[in-house]
Amino acid sequence: NPDMPHPRDADAPDAASPDNPEDAAFARLLRAADAGQPEAWDRIYALLYPDLHRIAQSQIRRQASPRVSPTSLISETWLRLSGADLKVEDRRHLTAVIARAMRFVLIDQARRALTEMHAEGNCESLHESHARDPDAARVERILSIDQALTRLSAIDARLGRVVELRYFGGLSEREVAEALDVTERTVSRDWRKARAFLVAQLGRDGGDGEF
Repeated sequence: NPDMPHPRDADAPDAASPDNPEDAAFARLLRAADAGQPEAWDRIYALLYPDLHRIAQSQIRRQASPRVSPTSLISETWLRLSGADLKVEDRRHLTAVIARAMRFVLIDQARRALTEMHAEGNCESLHESHARDPDAARVERILSIDQALTRLSAIDARLGRVVELRYFGGLSEREVAEALDVTERTVSRDWRKARAFLVAQLGRDGGDGEF
């Protein structure tokens, strides 16, 4: 299952207010879904769909995957998560989990594409062929960023999640702060640290200007 977002830090604001009718209604749906009511997940999906479509568009744009539609990415991600034992606290938490799962779906697709390229003999190596093969260049870029982000997450899990939501998910700093239950100041600080790390890992040609 996708890892859950990092617990709140010392600067974190209070969680979603139970006095907010929308938050309270969504919390009830989550409890119903956790109790095994499948219709609750259907309602959650309908409520989240506009946000999921926006995140899917951002993920596809960032990973240069024009052959994947937002609808198909959402469907595959939701299908993968449908069998998972998700323990989510609220709408923000669930959105963060889904955004992360979308990234993994696209990474898996890139890895399959790489395997097919080698199996079909389309390229001796990605490094040698990327200049003449746009698909090879795309796969190389996606996997390089994923490897750099994996290294970052191993050092600081929250920094990795900020990148997933901010860069891949296209969320604003305010939305990332809400999803991770931290302050915007914390997100801004984490984003600067994460960008510096990724640019250094990817090198000037691969990272400068990308983030």
